[in-house]
Amino acid sequence: MNILGMKKKIGRVLETILTVGITALMLAGCTMADRTDVKQIKIGVTLYDQYDTFLSELMEDFNQDLTKDVTTEVYNASQSQKTQNEQVSKMIEDGCRVICVNLVDRTDPTTIIDLGRKNNVPIIFFNRELVEEDLQRWSGLYYVGADAFQSGILQGELAAVACNADPSIDKNGDGMIQYIVLEGEAGHQDAIVRTEYSVNTLIDAGVKVDKMGYAIANWNRAQAQTKVTQMIEQKGENIELVLANNDDMALGAIDAYKAAGTPRSKWPAIFGIDGTKVGLDAVQSGEMLGTVYNDRAGQAISMFRLAYALATGGKTDNLGLEDGKYIRLPYAKVTSANVGDYLDRQ
Repeated sequence: MNILGMKKKIGRVLETILTVGITALMLAGCTMADRTDVKQIKIGVTLYDQYDTFLSELMEDFNQDLTKDVTTEVYNASQSQKTQNEQVSKMIEDGCRVICVNLVDRTDPTTIIDLGRKNNVPIIFFNRELVEEDLQRWSGLYYVGADAFQSGILQGELAAVACNADPSIDKNGDGMIQYIVLEGEAGHQDAIVRTEYSVNTLIDAGVKVDKMGYAIANWNRAQAQTKVTQMIEQKGENIELVLANNDDMALGAIDAYKAAGTPRSKWPAIFGIDGTKVGLDAVQSGEMLGTVYNDRAGQAISMFRLAYALATGGKTDNLGLEDGKYIRLPYAKVTSANVGDYLDRQ
């Protein structure tokens, strides 16, 4: 090959290298631009009460699901709807592309819905389900949670199996189970439904019952302890069954019996709902006979995937939405026989 030919060949090689280099730089530039844009994704979260055990565990799972291109703003509404409304407004001003709302008052979502619609920021309600008509008011509204009816039914089934299988639960031998209910919150749909369906399921299973007491303890362990302490003072050892709307209140009942110095053999059968870490520990120790597992990890990842898709304009039709609005995760019954399976998930 002559000198001229070699120069031409070298020129073509250099041209190819230069072209590849420029293309790579352009692609890198595009990638960096995309990453810069993606890193600006903000998801806002507001909780009705950050000290609720189930919610705090759900948020731990949610934060584990976050990717490097997402930041979150998390607020505690401290059981004030007015405060929560202000928090949503601030998160929108701060550039959050999606807001996840654990409603303080499920009957009063209007301000939050209007803020989302006015600013075209989707709202994902979770764990505390709002009225269906409200969720239909705008296409950018969603709900992630579980079916409260199912939790009540499963708790009733757990209690029925225990009562039918173990005659010692009927401590006075009168052929009836004297029970009390610890309800989560006045007027709250999940609380009302859990109470109604647990008791009705128990009765439908052939267990004769006698209601001895009822108290609203606002999902709170300390309040439940206070309420049950009062009932122990009034009813003595006649209470044979405690149906609590959540694990925290079931644990409050346990605290009350411990504080009263009641021997374990004279405790009532106690059942909760949620399958929190402390609730599962109580089932494993035998202090609670059972709980109903509320899949917080499944809810957390479903909420994140939906929020991410909405924030990035991605598809939502592969996320398991019912009626384009709802994502519901199933509950499961937990007893001493299978509690290890659920403790392994922690």
